[in-house]
Amino acid sequence: MTYELSSEPVPLPAEQVELSPTSLAARLSPLLAQFAAVARGEHVTRAAVELGMPQPTLSRAVARLEAELGVVLLAREGRTVRLTRAGRIFLASTERALAELERGADAARAEADPTGGRVAFGFLHTMGTEAVPMLLRGFRARLPRVRFQLVQSYTDEMLARLREGELDLCLLSPRPEAADLTARRMGEQRLRLVVSADHRLAGRRRVRLEEAAEDPFVGLEPGYGLRRITDALCAQAGFTPRISFEGEEAETLRGLVAAGLGVAVLPPASVPRPDVVEVAISSPAARRELALVWSSVRPLPPPAVAFRDYVLSEKDRLPLHG
Repeated sequence: MTYELSSEPVPLPAEQVELSPTSLAARLSPLLAQFAAVARGEHVTRAAVELGMPQPTLSRAVARLEAELGVVLLAREGRTVRLTRAGRIFLASTERALAELERGADAARAEADPTGGRVAFGFLHTMGTEAVPMLLRGFRARLPRVRFQLVQSYTDEMLARLREGELDLCLLSPRPEAADLTARRMGEQRLRLVVSADHRLAGRRRVRLEEAAEDPFVGLEPGYGLRRITDALCAQAGFTPRISFEGEEAETLRGLVAAGLGVAVLPPASVPRPDVVEVAISSPAARRELALVWSSVRPLPPPAVAFRDYVLSEKDRLPLHG
């Protein structure tokens, strides 16, 4: 799930052209600005002064462009030149290409603007209710022009998108161990066995997970870090959980538990529900570590650096309810 905290449209992928050494686009691109400078004023000498290059060099560049295209773009008339019909057609496309390049350069600079660029931030669904809004509110009080692309997903997908450069930072669990990633601990949550209010274990303060071995479980889908932790905890307790329902959000699972459709291993809820009970699990391993992660091999853009540093400075105030 992706949210864009910005009024600007997300650019669509551009049509790609061949860029081999023999492709026309690769051969012509370096000559376009030189041709446009000559064509705009229809004067080689003034264009050479404008570009800060020798006139003979500019003349040879335009001649090379005509040779590459196989058409005459400029008709020479003494010291001046005139656009041919083919030249006018080609100039219109050249101006559009140069204008698009300028817009692209402006957009790239804006993206990396330390005070107004964009941060692509991924996080677990369970962090979206309280922790992430708190971080965004505090950060934007300092740098209100920074824009955010927010992605809620599961750990494996976020790490893949981080490696592809689609995300700058991720708040996830468990903390990954990989040479191409940098991870900083943000805190730890004790996990609970969540049961319905009328469940036989609802009156207990603490349970061994094996006491729920015969119950159906509701859990997150494979690929979620919490699902891996749940499976590992059950394996340590000597059983494989019988998964009756799989979902993508912890609150959905709580609703299924409340309906009596199973039990679940979840972090503490930010807002308790009267129809479910969270029971402590006796195993010391019933916990999950949260980490802020970014690429070790790709430099972060300045706005992402600022947000990373802010998030790390706030880690002791993160509402984990653990």
